[in-house]
Amino acid sequence: MYNPLLERLDKGVMLADGAMGTILFDRGIPYTVCYEELNVTRPELISEIHRSYIQAGAEIIETNTFGANRFRLAKFGLEDKVRLFNLKAAKLAREVRDISGEPVLVAGSVGPLGQTRGPALQPDAMRAAFREQIEALMEGGVDFILLETFYDYQQMVHALSVAKTITDLPVVAQMTFSEEGHTFSGHTPLEAVTMLKARGADVIGLNCHVGPQGSLSVLEQLSAAGPQFPYLSVMPNAGTPERIDGRMFYHASPEYFASYVPQFVEAGAKIVGGCCGTTPAHIAAMRAALDKIRPETATPHHFTVQAVAEMFAPPHSETVENGTALEKTIEKVNRVEPTNLAKTLAAGKFAISVELIPPKGIKPIKMLNAANQMAELGADTVNITDNAMATVRMSSLGCAMLVQQSVGIEAIVHYTTRDRNLMALQSDLLGAHANGIRNILALTGDPPRMGSYPGASGIWDVDAIGLIDILSKLNQGSDLNGTSIGSAANFNIGAAFNPTATDLPLEIERLRRKLAAGAQFIMTQPVFDPALLRDTLAEVGEIKVPVLAGIMLLHNYKHAEYMYHEVPGIVVPDAVLKRMQNAGEKGMQEGLKVAIEVVEQIHSLIQGVYIMPSHNKYEASAELVKLLRS
Repeated sequence: MYNPLLERLDKGVMLADGAMGTILFDRGIPYTVCYEELNVTRPELISEIHRSYIQAGAEIIETNTFGANRFRLAKFGLEDKVRLFNLKAAKLAREVRDISGEPVLVAGSVGPLGQTRGPALQPDAMRAAFREQIEALMEGGVDFILLETFYDYQQMVHALSVAKTITDLPVVAQMTFSEEGHTFSGHTPLEAVTMLKARGADVIGLNCHVGPQGSLSVLEQLSAAGPQFPYLSVMPNAGTPERIDGRMFYHASPEYFASYVPQFVEAGAKIVGGCCGTTPAHIAAMRAALDKIRPETATPHHFTVQAVAEMFAPPHSETVENGTALEKTIEKVNRVEPTNLAKTLAAGKFAISVELIPPKGIKPIKMLNAANQMAELGADTVNITDNAMATVRMSSLGCAMLVQQSVGIEAIVHYTTRDRNLMALQSDLLGAHANGIRNILALTGDPPRMGSYPGASGIWDVDAIGLIDILSKLNQGSDLNGTSIGSAANFNIGAAFNPTATDLPLEIERLRRKLAAGAQFIMTQPVFDPALLRDTLAEVGEIKVPVLAGIMLLHNYKHAEYMYHEVPGIVVPDAVLKRMQNAGEKGMQEGLKVAIEVVEQIHSLIQGVYIMPSHNKYEASAELVKLLRS
């Protein structure tokens, strides 16, 4: 199973972020406040700190959930908010990451359970608390679990055991060591690495309590203790704190911190970062030090901000093979022929498309890399969503142009009538056609009240059926009013269909109207029940256009449970829900098996699939494309 963290670590050292709690304290938030509650009450503050670390060069950011377990939260009377705080924290970190456009991984931070009054916690109570928090982080879409600042080895054992039982995400296990080089439960680095490795930790390391010098000493012992273990991490404090007027001051400067980066790497660290007292300035200094010693690991197909800037610099009249850039563009615009997708489907070949989510910011790097990966694995097209769930993102048409020009794989643009009047709809489509964007999935669009601008106005001069009619008229050489556009366009017109809709008769009636208006292919909502799809298509009757079935990858039981209970119009069979529950930590692998089995059972009914990742986890989509192409 493809693993983005371990793949990245195999290529080189990764830089994690620094402190969260000490920065919040420096911003005037006293320690008497529950910092995890700030995910809900002050989300803009938490997001700003995440953003500052990414701008400093961090490749890993941690969720603000170190103490978001029931026992620590109980001190504030918030023990019933575990799921809420962890879900919100994961969402904030992912959103900042997505807006940045950088290939940053989100670590789900899990700390020890803290001091509790009364008798010692029983193992079942500890495991239940860790399970509750880790499941919420998984549901929130973190990329891996980070167990950090564990003083007590027994708590680490329970947390690690729970994590490895319920998820196949990587787990980083970091103990805290004293100045004498032992854990606070008395274990040596040799004992710690041996025991954690045996219990399945993917990365083993240390954080907190000691500064760079003490951390280096322990790291060297960890490396010597596990010479065959490739993944170690180190995240020191900014030295020993000094209390002045009730405040804690850390005196290790960014420059001092950076001076230890070469030594950490030499000692075998694959993840370096900071803990208490470290700031974005420390991480920026470590970034500069790391860049001096780390060889360039970007492969030729990997897009960087600079590469994209150069790629789309204006060509003007620059001479290219067989003519100027202008001449080549004119030739391309004048070439009106079926899209590659239309040709593939007409030839009876099985088509594979993968959904891509445009960024919330100005950098499309992650999306372009995902498009390139899917193209290399054999996908025929990529689907690009249009402000899905009424959330503002980069234009689907703009993203489609970037993908087709830079990667070469054809795009299917999701295009809604929610945000554009009749003039804007037709204007956009004429421009899209000139730029080679000709696969259009016609959609009505989610209401603005669902998204980031609930007060915005929806336009809806026409719905999806009306949009298909416009596209059909353009294909006949005229606009909606019948005015000539000079020559016939050649859009490949797609229609959406939900075979598990709550009001199925209405959905079928609308599909028939879409087909009558000129739809040339159909894309369905996610299918988990092959028998239900078969029955629904039989009820529709003869369909003379290709059908691409939506295949959503379930990545764990919580995801399946959410789809089962909370998403209207989506049917997850009880048997599939039970399989995901029984899969435990192998949830993503089981989700792949479910997807493959669904495709096998409906293969005779469809002409292709449309793969939908969750939480932008393209690695699972890549695995499915590989399996389907094999």
